[in-house]
Amino acid sequence: MTEIFTGSFTQQEPIPEEGIAAALEVMRSGRLHRYNLAPGEVGEAALLEREFAAYTGARYALAVASGGYAMATALRAIGVGPGEKVLTNAFTLAPVPGAIASVNAVPVFVGVTEGLTIDLDDLAAKADQSSVLMLSHMRGHLADMDRLLQICKAAGITVIEDCAHTMGAAWRGRPSGRDGLIGCYSMQTYKHVNSGEGGFLITDDAEVMARAIMLSGSYMLYGRNGTPPPEEVFERVKYVTPNVSGRMDNLRAAILRPQLARLDTQCAAWNARYRTVEEGLRGTPGLRIVERPEEETYVGSSIQFLLLDWGDDAIADVIARCLARGVELKWFGGAEPTGFTSRYDSWRYAPSERMPATDRILKGIVDMRLPLTFSLDDCAQIARIIRAEVGAVWQARAG
Repeated sequence: MTEIFTGSFTQQEPIPEEGIAAALEVMRSGRLHRYNLAPGEVGEAALLEREFAAYTGARYALAVASGGYAMATALRAIGVGPGEKVLTNAFTLAPVPGAIASVNAVPVFVGVTEGLTIDLDDLAAKADQSSVLMLSHMRGHLADMDRLLQICKAAGITVIEDCAHTMGAAWRGRPSGRDGLIGCYSMQTYKHVNSGEGGFLITDDAEVMARAIMLSGSYMLYGRNGTPPPEEVFERVKYVTPNVSGRMDNLRAAILRPQLARLDTQCAAWNARYRTVEEGLRGTPGLRIVERPEEETYVGSSIQFLLLDWGDDAIADVIARCLARGVELKWFGGAEPTGFTSRYDSWRYAPSERMPATDRILKGIVDMRLPLTFSLDDCAQIARIIRAEVGAVWQARAG
């Protein structure tokens, strides 16, 4: 009998009861705005900032409206202006080049490897084109951060990390987001903590954080933030930094704090599901597993595999056959963007020369969410379905 998977790839876990209770308390108080506090009160947003700074080991943390806003704020905080070039991954999601374009800067795309990380040889070749790298840890894959930092240091490149898919991950034990000058994170529904929308920005640089807090719309209430730099730092920047409002509110912060407290447990649960699917797919003819380096502590909230050098029709057939059996796969190689699967040649506001080696890899990337609402048995069944359908199309190609 043909197996059919009946679970939902978009159904997330419920908000923890502690978060629901905290949110109700905030709503009953009416003080949703992060700076609307009673005398002596520390708001939920400020407490969240303190807890996230402690979790990552950063000196300063700022909670904002979205991960995309965090990235744009990071660029503004280091002074990136109109017309400046910013290096970034060719394999990423639209908010990354979108953040660069939002400050009227120009994305310069760097290639992708078969490990789905930024191509460090291509980065080295393009290092003289920009003084800033917006590094996207796309789908949770960490590049060799030691070599990347060597390249950037030698070229005088400031690194901003997009950690939307790597909250809880690390390279050689260093938390993702701590290698660059600034780390940016997302709390959108499909990320590792869920407030619908939301973002973090972390740094050890006092002036960068002071500018970021002013940019986020603190007015002159920056002392109410959870981890503000000293007053004298704000004195240097407060009259020359625009207000580009994008604050986190106390309601979202309230539902995030319990999730942050259990993040490590959640990461372990994602990885158990990831390994189940990975092992079920390993050895499938025509399918290439993306091997993870030993130095990487990853969070497997999604999984990718490669159908390298397959024709478009064959990959589309795999996608359709799996969908008919309840398994939703996304493909980054389609001629037209679908949902979130756009790529560098889709972003016509940021034209780029073709990158044939990167195009080959992008064309073969198949992507799948692994929500924690799936059991390990669900994941094993999903792997069986993918394996069977890839195998059927592979056999047809071979025949």
